[in-house]
Amino acid sequence: MQEAHTNNRPMDLICLGRVAVDLYAEQIGSRLEDVSSFAKYLGGSSGNMAYGTARLGLKSAMLSRVGNEQMGGFVREELERAGVDTSALQTDPQRHTGLVLLALKDRDSFPLLFYRRDCADMAIDAEAIDPAFIARAKALAITGTHLSTETTARACRKALDAATEHGVKRVLDIDYRPVLWGLTTPGDGETRFIADESVTTDLQHWLGDFDLIVGTEEEFHIAGGSTDTLESLRAVRQVSGATLVCKLGALGCVVFEGEIPDRIEDGILVEGVKVEVLNVLGAGDAFMSGLLRGWLRGESWETSASYANACGALVVSRHGCAPAMPTEEELFDYLDRRATVPRPDQDERLNHLHRVTTRSPADWPQVCGLAFDHRRQLTDMARDVKADPARIPVLKQLLVRAAEEGARRTGLAKPAILVDDVFGQDALNDATGKGWWIGRPVELPSSRPLHFQHGDDLGSELRHWPAEHIIKCLVFYHPDDPVSLRLDQEARLRQLYQAACANHLELLIEVIPPNQQEVDDRTLARSLLRFYNLGIRPDWWKLPAMSDTAWDAVCQAIEEQDPHCRGVVLLGLDAPMDDMKRGFAAAARHPQCKGFTVGRTLFAGPSREWLAGAIDDAQLIDKVAANYAELIEEWQRLRAAQPTAEDVLS
Repeated sequence: MQEAHTNNRPMDLICLGRVAVDLYAEQIGSRLEDVSSFAKYLGGSSGNMAYGTARLGLKSAMLSRVGNEQMGGFVREELERAGVDTSALQTDPQRHTGLVLLALKDRDSFPLLFYRRDCADMAIDAEAIDPAFIARAKALAITGTHLSTETTARACRKALDAATEHGVKRVLDIDYRPVLWGLTTPGDGETRFIADESVTTDLQHWLGDFDLIVGTEEEFHIAGGSTDTLESLRAVRQVSGATLVCKLGALGCVVFEGEIPDRIEDGILVEGVKVEVLNVLGAGDAFMSGLLRGWLRGESWETSASYANACGALVVSRHGCAPAMPTEEELFDYLDRRATVPRPDQDERLNHLHRVTTRSPADWPQVCGLAFDHRRQLTDMARDVKADPARIPVLKQLLVRAAEEGARRTGLAKPAILVDDVFGQDALNDATGKGWWIGRPVELPSSRPLHFQHGDDLGSELRHWPAEHIIKCLVFYHPDDPVSLRLDQEARLRQLYQAACANHLELLIEVIPPNQQEVDDRTLARSLLRFYNLGIRPDWWKLPAMSDTAWDAVCQAIEEQDPHCRGVVLLGLDAPMDDMKRGFAAAARHPQCKGFTVGRTLFAGPSREWLAGAIDDAQLIDKVAANYAELIEEWQRLRAAQPTAEDVLS
């Protein structure tokens, strides 16, 4: 058993090195020259490591530098979304954040193009590194690229000296990229090994400063100056007493704590996990994340290496580096079942766990929403008052302002809205980027059987949506519908769910039983169970007000089938305000209900007046905001009156 790092320092790990933006080719099998679109992810070996360890539950921090521009903002925000401390992430006023373009040509070819000439993270300011910050961590991890220039080496020296002084464990990921040492042409980022005596000499100057050194066989070849793995490991051992971890790809890894034995397998050999490889890029960063998660929690090398191998296996089966990193729950689920999961990318349970445990934000404690995604009803309203339907988009922009004002009056941190893209695209644009809860409908209004507003090619439609928009789909559904109708609607919902997963968008399904059919306290629960049995697991449900008995049945169905479901929001159906409040009373007693998204109850009267020209913009905003605030306050009052878990236990 290795030494447990059980001190009370507030951080587990500080990562010093490359942090950038990865632009990943979306066309699998294409040359980089032929790629037509890219997905944007967090990148850079140290950035990936900070991100990956945070997902695995470590308190990680990023020590590097980004540009004072949009890509730098993306890097900072993406790290923070994963829980990474960015207080030591410097901002460069002149340089750009590094970029990497990557393609997935085949199982063995992964063209990389680094746009890193004079980039921000290679200009990290040593003077801005605070030794007291280093002292707050259990470990400092540095990647080899940052030993390659005078500027970055000066920053590494200051950080390592502070770590040594304060008893912080020091980790080196050799992370050898010949192109970043100036040894190959700018377009040859894929080459992983070029022998070079000057690089070996430079690296060996540093190796004695570390307690743990990790690398592939090729990376130990450059560190040891030999293409014989055992000989290179012995050369590293001559200048360093660090624990050495040599990665062997699909075979796993081997750990050496003392002298290097005669055979590589005589170290602490931990076998790897065999999976179908989509993308080896990022596998090493995932390996490091798993290894450090175990090492910094005092686990044995066998256990730590099993975490590392499993993390690497999961990431090579997925698209991207940082977004492919597993969470702690996902990792342990995979470890329990790895012998029976040859294709993690096709395992329904793992894919669902990855989807729901990596959502951002991690939790919505309440959703108090103003819904104005209405299309047909507002068109009818405009016709009734002889108003030009062209005014409806302006109305929806004003309702965004009303939502913001109503939330301000009640102290609600983040408003929630439901708004369509038929009349409300400008309203959506106004609200997007503020951190609000935003739902956006896809159903053709009043359709039964269900049809989609923009046709059945959901993939082409959803790929243009902002990631923060939540798909909302209303289905008029009863579990006792005629079989042909029920199967038709279920097939469309399955299609929608698969499209939501493929496009990394959350999904809300609104279920309203048709008026002509009998509804009892089990009807909605039976509907949800039917969807769950079909493999449809939306992030949210939107349901009508129910009795306590019906709520119990619905909540039981959700808890048994998908404990990661974000919850339920109440719908309004143009009910009078007093009726809505009465419906809140039962809902507030059930934690699965997170709030409401109510529409015509709040906006119908003032909107009709505005469309008729009876009130102006300011009056519309004031009246809708007042109604919205009244409902928020009633929900919060009822929810606050419920006993807490501690009250129940006492």
